[in-house]
Amino acid sequence: MKKTTILFDLDGTLVNTERGITNCVQLALKAFGITDAAPGTLRRFIGPPVEESFQREYGFSVEKAKEATAIFRREYRVTGVNECELYPGVEDALKALRQKRFRIGLASSKPEPFCLQILERFQVARYFDAICGAQIDKNIRTKIQVLEVAVERLHISEPGQAVLIGDTRYDARGAQEAGIACIGVSYGFEHDFEEMRRLGVTEIFDSLSEVVSYLG
Repeated sequence: MKKTTILFDLDGTLVNTERGITNCVQLALKAFGITDAAPGTLRRFIGPPVEESFQREYGFSVEKAKEATAIFRREYRVTGVNECELYPGVEDALKALRQKRFRIGLASSKPEPFCLQILERFQVARYFDAICGAQIDKNIRTKIQVLEVAVERLHISEPGQAVLIGDTRYDARGAQEAGIACIGVSYGFEHDFEEMRRLGVTEIFDSLSEVVSYLG
């Protein structure tokens, strides 16, 4: 089926958010007396819901993870959201997809207000038909849940019409659950490309310009 809608992940796909996220995770951990977090562990917080990451990486209880997440979000809102940079070629890719008459959406597990703030800061929000992120008040947190919102907002009648561009297994798994094709990019935060392919990623490219060329 011909693709008419391109959905993008945010962290690791359009924007390098590593510094802001890892700095704020460290501040949250410090509140619980943890000061020796390994860089590799901190990087695994990028992509999946933060609350789940505190439980998975540090064995926090649900309640403790909620407290840590509240600290993380407080710090991220003040400083972390601005500690990021747009990957090279992003605006050119978005512009090219627009010229090819694709509809463009964002589907990120990051809280939606942060997604909008970041895209507006880099002056690329105007290229998107829908900007969808986690909605904590509505308990919309996971990639599959955000993708379901994106499908609804963009009036996608058939999952086969859309493709998600992402950089991690979480993107691949969410797309698989939603019945949406997934294309990977190699410059983000995931390095287990075999796992991404096992979860249904059809192609993995080194740049967004290659993605644009592939989509035709």
